[in-house]
Amino acid sequence: MVNPDIEIETLAEFDQVVARGSLSGYRVQSVNLLDRTFALLAADTSTAVFLGCAMEPDAAAKVRADGALVFPPVPDLPFDPYRGLLYTPEELFTGLPDGYEATPDAEAYAWFQETRSDGDVFASMLRSVHDDAISDALDEHLAGARVVGVMGGHAMARGGTHYRGAAELGRALTRSGLIVATGGGPGAMEAANLGAYLAPAPDEALTEALEVLAKAPSFEPSVSEWAGAAFAVRERFPAGGDSVGIPTWFYGHEPPNAFAGHIAKYFANATREDGLLARSNAGVVYLPGAAGTLQEIFDNATPNYYESRGEPTPMILVGRAHWTEHLPAWPLLQALARGRAMESRIALVDSVDEVPDVLASMN
Repeated sequence: MVNPDIEIETLAEFDQVVARGSLSGYRVQSVNLLDRTFALLAADTSTAVFLGCAMEPDAAAKVRADGALVFPPVPDLPFDPYRGLLYTPEELFTGLPDGYEATPDAEAYAWFQETRSDGDVFASMLRSVHDDAISDALDEHLAGARVVGVMGGHAMARGGTHYRGAAELGRALTRSGLIVATGGGPGAMEAANLGAYLAPAPDEALTEALEVLAKAPSFEPSVSEWAGAAFAVRERFPAGGDSVGIPTWFYGHEPPNAFAGHIAKYFANATREDGLLARSNAGVVYLPGAAGTLQEIFDNATPNYYESRGEPTPMILVGRAHWTEHLPAWPLLQALARGRAMESRIALVDSVDEVPDVLASMN
């Protein structure tokens, strides 16, 4: 019988499996094995695959002789293309006290800027391998979870009533047992992740957090100050609730926010967009936004219309004036849904306060 879990992503998992004497058929992802030479020499590694695992030369020669496939680490990269786990805010913002430009997040964006248009097939392959590894890690993290997407514009400044409303929405959805997933950036996305982070804390914690964040209302002109304020909130309220951010280096001028507990950051924006919507199996909430949010509405409406992902998932647009007058997506969405199974799965509400009950009625 095929082992249902053949991926090894940590040294602890490696030690547990190798204690049974065989690594045959396993996939070992980005685990530093320099101190596990004896274990590799003693174990059966036939048909194993080692992805970006550092190991001593004699160990590498032995596992290759066994018939294993070895994809060595790629030197001088600011990211790990074979990573087995999602990013954390601490990982992406390592070195922030020295300035955002020194962080792994900024360095990965700089590498992307240098390689995205040079036609180098190796760089393109590395980006694709990385994004596939992120998708695999995201699926593993969200397995069995009920996920609700919260979409909205990046321009929403900290300290305003709309930002607070988005944070209250993220908090309410998390307290109801759902996992909040956002585009992982600033603005409305950060607000929803902030609310999820503060879900275990008393209600007054949000007011205190907003006061701290308002001192750096935008990531412009200083990402360092903007992110530093977020980490100050995290320090004041440790052990926050979990949520997911799914940002992209395609929009590298927008940094990821530090309130998502797990971050699935992609190079390819199309992969990121589709993956975020496809994994929002409990529905998607659309806060007022511009072109990006509008695109996400109809990216989600298409599979709901054709039922290509199965039963249509809820779509809730927040802000009647915004979605009927400023950017009239609602009348078009209504017309598209008429007579289809998705017709009962779309809603337009005036405020975020209505969302939890409307969403619950659709699930």
